[in-house]
Amino acid sequence: MSPAFEAYLAPARARPQLWRLILGVILCALVYAGYVGALVGLVAWVAGPQAGAILSGMARGTTPLGALLLLASFLGMALGPVIAVRLLHGRRAGTLFGPVGRVVLDFVVAAVVVVIMSGLSVALWRQSFVPEPGLPLDLWLRLLPLALLGVLIQTGAEELLFRGYLLQQLAVRFRRRIAWMVVPSLVFGALHYDPAAGDAALLVVAAAALFGLIAADLVAATGSLGAAWGFHFANNVFAILVLATKGTIPGLALWLTPYEARDIAALGPMVLHDLAAMAAAWLLVRLLLTR
Repeated sequence: MSPAFEAYLAPARARPQLWRLILGVILCALVYAGYVGALVGLVAWVAGPQAGAILSGMARGTTPLGALLLLASFLGMALGPVIAVRLLHGRRAGTLFGPVGRVVLDFVVAAVVVVIMSGLSVALWRQSFVPEPGLPLDLWLRLLPLALLGVLIQTGAEELLFRGYLLQQLAVRFRRRIAWMVVPSLVFGALHYDPAAGDAALLVVAAAALFGLIAADLVAATGSLGAAWGFHFANNVFAILVLATKGTIPGLALWLTPYEARDIAALGPMVLHDLAAMAAAWLLVRLLLTR
């Protein structure tokens, strides 16, 4: 382990017992479920007769409002680790992120690299496909600030839980990477399983698990959550706000793919294309931040 990673793990060594982590995971699940339930209840109370349509859009992210609510629901996922580390491990929420200056620098560098690589990837994609229109440009621009905030919350929440809380607490108990890098990444991938994706469902799970490994490696290499968060944020900005695959979260996208997430014949080569771009971005980010 690098000195930077050891420093990132140091706060978690004070109370490393596995029973605390198990209770923490349960607490995270309860906080997340409670927050989502409260959000759904608030929508039902405020929207009245329109609540059913709004919540349907939220469930699949098919409308602008629904997609924004879906992204906002991840705030509950972020609250879980924040509460768990305070109550069960006696440490501040800031220790999940690492040094502030390092977090900001790593976030920016990773995000810029992924934006460049994703832009090139989309340009290559357009050599083979013609995107379908999503939101009108004027509406997309008006919603963009809220949409970016939503993606920031969604990606930050997932990083806090999987590459922050779980990674730290497992790494101080087990030296082997399979415990603190592979296991959380497999869980992360499994949670992306969507039966609606049909034959492509396992491909999506595998891609998400591989992303989890990349993000965990960036945390280990840099000693902060910044690079993983910036990488995840920029990746999801393109996947949710710029060019969304039909059947995922299309409600805020400027363009849509002409194929759906369940179309394994079209999606398979595209996932491999995206993974190649992601691997190149990962190597470049790692080079820039660890040289």
